[in-house]
Amino acid sequence: MLAARGTKELIIIAQDVTAYGKDIYGRLALPELLRGLCAIDGIEWIRLLYCYEDSITDELIETIRSEEKICKYIDIPLQHISDRILTNMNRHSTSESIKTTLKKLRERIPGMHIRTTFITGFPGETDEDFNELAGFIEEQKFDRLGVFAYSREEGTPAAEMPDQVDEEIKEQRRDEIMAIQREISLGGNISKVGRTLRVLVEEHCEDGTYMGRTEYDAPDIDDGVIFTSDAELKTGTFVNVEITDAFDYDLTGKAVL
Repeated sequence: MLAARGTKELIIIAQDVTAYGKDIYGRLALPELLRGLCAIDGIEWIRLLYCYEDSITDELIETIRSEEKICKYIDIPLQHISDRILTNMNRHSTSESIKTTLKKLRERIPGMHIRTTFITGFPGETDEDFNELAGFIEEQKFDRLGVFAYSREEGTPAAEMPDQVDEEIKEQRRDEIMAIQREISLGGNISKVGRTLRVLVEEHCEDGTYMGRTEYDAPDIDDGVIFTSDAELKTGTFVNVEITDAFDYDLTGKAVL
């Protein structure tokens, strides 16, 4: 029904979308769901948000690789890389498992863009833990990244943990990560200059330019592409755009008609 009404993109989202099927079938069934959705005529992009690393199976990776409609973009909220902090967060991933999964995704899916989020200043985070996180981010060069200073929420286990980190230190660490990511993002965007990318038209601006997104950009989360066109374009349609310039988080270009 959505496709018949003109919907072009489906966003499959949950706190842990990779857990789909556990409650219904007693097993992980996201790949099966995705293959069924890919068979729907009219749907052109299928996007996955919030996949837990410990449930990203080889079958899921192969499904993303082989199905053209699935965006080569995945959001994995890793939160940290220090094994000690991950354990305190009650995460089921380890530093080793995270690095292994990231390597698989990049090696098996050409052009894969990975988004993640991290938390700085979780109770007990030492300078050593933070330096490990910063080094990991510099090494991995995530395509998209968000970082938040830990917020102490009353009634949560973390709020009662010892060694709470000072607010100023949390924020300094957050800002340092964002400075690292800004350079990484700029480098990734510069690498797209000269390429022609498929863009979903989202807005016709008052100055005559258009705004849109590639398959590597989630709505309301990531930035996108600002471009010009010699012909009028309809929102909700796709157009090829030659990328002519790059900034920290945006691309600019011209529609190829």
